[in-house]
Amino acid sequence: MRRSRIAVYVSSLLLAVGVTLTGSAAAQAAQPAAEGGYVALGDSYSSGLGAGGYISSSGECKRSTRAYAYLWAAANSPSTFDFTACAGARTDDVLASQLGPLSAATSLVSITIGGNDAGFMNVMVTCVLQSDSACVSRVNTARAYVDSTLPGKLDNVYSVIRAKAPSARVVVLGYPRLYRLGALCLGLSETKRKAINDAADHLDTAIAKRAANHGFAFGDVRPAFTGHEICSGSPWLHSVNLANISESYHPNASGQSGGYLPVLSAPLEAR
Repeated sequence: MRRSRIAVYVSSLLLAVGVTLTGSAAAQAAQPAAEGGYVALGDSYSSGLGAGGYISSSGECKRSTRAYAYLWAAANSPSTFDFTACAGARTDDVLASQLGPLSAATSLVSITIGGNDAGFMNVMVTCVLQSDSACVSRVNTARAYVDSTLPGKLDNVYSVIRAKAPSARVVVLGYPRLYRLGALCLGLSETKRKAINDAADHLDTAIAKRAANHGFAFGDVRPAFTGHEICSGSPWLHSVNLANISESYHPNASGQSGGYLPVLSAPLEAR
């Protein structure tokens, strides 16, 4: 009888220990990238242009404390955090000036890149100031660049990231559609808005394909931004911002925290 009670006690103790260890492992798995360093690369959509709260030392790069990368680092406390994303960056700029912090100790890399290579701001200026036909023509030029030249540019960046950070989880984030269609909206015509949205889809498709070929996760932000486009009742993107023209067509603070941050976190939690 005594042996039976001892056996039950030991079994219960082992079960409790097993549950504790399982819970501990689950907690560790929930934060797979926080154990190493995090490096945030990319263009203005990663630096946080449009969100305010700019870090004065970042100058024209306009790195924001409200950017998704900064928010993720604050919440997850990686061992190191290097924020090198810069407004206006193209693929060549990433290669030239953003990759220094990458190392074998880097466990997470995030990046948005490709929009400026494809001439994003030139497209927007053309579509705002010129006719429907001029807008569609300029969009088509950008799409042709995305088909012919951008894949090789992305491959170069992704290959160097992997070489410099061989163990890192790399999350490549895309771009949102800018406009809600079918809504009464001042400014651009429906033709222009549709052409711009279609171009965003085309760009995201190209980026997702190159990311997959390198074994990187692609974070599609378009579902998160649906219902929060320009011309919606609750936009997460600036339209033309006359007070700070460079912020035009960029995510505001809500777009960073509600659009980009959850999409960065999703593939990490699923790993």
